[in-house]
Amino acid sequence: MSDKPFKVAYLLGSLERGGTETLLLDCFLNAHEAGFSFIGIHRKDGDLLNSFMETGVPFYRVGFKHRFDISYYLRLRKMLIRHSVTIAHAQQPLDALLAWIATLGTGIRIILTIHGYDFAKGILPKTINRFILHRTSLNIFVSNAQMNYYIKKYNFLDLPRQRVVYNGISFEKFDKPSSHSIRVELGIRNGILLLCSVGNFSPVRDQMTICRFLAILSKKTVGFIMIFAGTKTNQDPHLYDDCIDFCSKEGLADKVLFLGIRSDVPDILAQSDGFIYASDHDTFGIAVIEAIASGIPVFVNDWKVMKEITEDGKYATLYKTKDENDLLKHFLHFLENRGSYQKNAENASSWVRDTFSIWEHFIALKEAYSSLI
Repeated sequence: MSDKPFKVAYLLGSLERGGTETLLLDCFLNAHEAGFSFIGIHRKDGDLLNSFMETGVPFYRVGFKHRFDISYYLRLRKMLIRHSVTIAHAQQPLDALLAWIATLGTGIRIILTIHGYDFAKGILPKTINRFILHRTSLNIFVSNAQMNYYIKKYNFLDLPRQRVVYNGISFEKFDKPSSHSIRVELGIRNGILLLCSVGNFSPVRDQMTICRFLAILSKKTVGFIMIFAGTKTNQDPHLYDDCIDFCSKEGLADKVLFLGIRSDVPDILAQSDGFIYASDHDTFGIAVIEAIASGIPVFVNDWKVMKEITEDGKYATLYKTKDENDLLKHFLHFLENRGSYQKNAENASSWVRDTFSIWEHFIALKEAYSSLI
């Protein structure tokens, strides 16, 4: 590992609330522990703008009207040079491409972290992927399963330029005392089983499987309230609407609550009796890690990335993907053995906090950066 100094510019698209933005915000909030200096540059404002600005890390907006806006490339280039940036770390292929163009001839290294898959991408995004993934100094993936997919799909011949860096979470926010009671807010009496799931309603997730499971569970005369914390997306609003309609038709309107975006997820997790998640193609699963860290029993489908981050179900209960009946089987076993499940959840919390902390994330990033200097 090189000991030469370097400075990083994190490049973001918009600042709407999402997994990538949450990860970067945790990094900015703990910048003093990173072991290297960095700034942030974004193209579009969003819900998290003030949160990023309040971290005290230099944070700038460099936007454009269209991709052929020559002034954008000049402004971005000037910004990077003025701050003596040696590494531009993009979080989207488009931002990596824009930075690659803007920094030609400067010696600034371009790193790209791929946070998702390309399953629903059109021809242009996939063309951008194929072009830029072969021209970065380093590509970072958030899980081995994801990296292996991209290596096969995009024919990476230079394997040393591909690296896995797990996402990191600042768990301190889950340990802050709070007087806010979710049960009081929502009128849920003590003794009723409180379940939750976190994540926007996007093609990455599969909340409908959870809704089908809840319909079956309700017929078992199990008393429960289920909270969905996550919003409808502009791109796929039907995913949210379909769940609402299904729960209404199944008579679950008073048992299944759709709360939209919440800023108090740590409170929701800490006060819940269990966490249920369904993924179609997550690349990591920050929400799952946060739930495990909260010390509550976690149920997640056996998508390969979920197997990876739970060590094949050692630290969470895995059920068959898209199989609500298999989820029900595991859940009923949980109801009969809540004590042992809770003890396992507490052990899992300790493991996940050690393995996926923001500090481990910083260490891995510093190793990646140092390998280029």
